[in-house]
Amino acid sequence: MTYPKSTSGAGTREGATPLDPDDAAELLPVHITTREQLNAWEQANISRAATWLFARRRHVLTISAVKSVHRNMFDETWKWAGTFRRSDTNIGVHWPTITESLIALLGDAEYWLAHGTYGLDEAAARFHHRLVFIHAFPNGNGRHGRLVTDALLRSRGRPAFTWGQGDLTCASHARTEYLRALRAADAGDLGPLLAFVRS
Repeated sequence: MTYPKSTSGAGTREGATPLDPDDAAELLPVHITTREQLNAWEQANISRAATWLFARRRHVLTISAVKSVHRNMFDETWKWAGTFRRSDTNIGVHWPTITESLIALLGDAEYWLAHGTYGLDEAAARFHHRLVFIHAFPNGNGRHGRLVTDALLRSRGRPAFTWGQGDLTCASHARTEYLRALRAADAGDLGPLLAFVRS
């Protein structure tokens, strides 16, 4: 699977990359014209969603919860917040199978947790990998997958993952290691991801 590159504006002044016209058409705030502005606006939206999500222990292993978290993360940013993608991209399952793939993942995760198939960290890492692999939404899948995974851990009384303690939304060493770990998990080796999520 090909994981997306950073949208940090490489090749231009940091963050000054103009938004693609197709992206701009889907934005709710009309004043945003650059990636730098978009990144800041999205982060504020996501911070509010995290506060809402962690205010109490929420059950996140349902389709409605998966959509609700994404909607809350991007409801002040994108028209399609909380809506599954309706086309194929270079990453993710064939779009008509998104719901079916998520149902299978959520059922597997429920089983792993109920039967102690894996330790909690490994179950959460496996869950995260498959959620990102499915790539259910037009954008924000990595950020969404990390937030949902952290909510799953916290609902079980376990601390959230540290995710390499770096910024995973722009070009950085932590992002490079994260993407490398996801690719290894695609190939069946979960070790790098398990090491990364608590690093």
